[in-house]
Amino acid sequence: MNTFLTIVLVLLMLATLGVLGAGVVGMIRGGSDPRRSNTLMRYRVLFQMGALLVLGLVLWTMKP
Repeated sequence: MNTFLTIVLVLLMLATLGVLGAGVVGMIRGGSDPRRSNTLMRYRVLFQMGALLVLGLVLWTMKP
């Protein structure tokens, strides 16, 4: 179970990093659609929340 949760955690962290990178690239290019930026921000927050929840589950299941 811990292996599965660890894989899910890594995937969520990579998804967060990818969405964050897409947002930064959009900011650097400038003139991007504000709705797209807002959508990317929402996804980033959701992925971060998921990663924190899974991290909590991993730590909880590792208790002795």
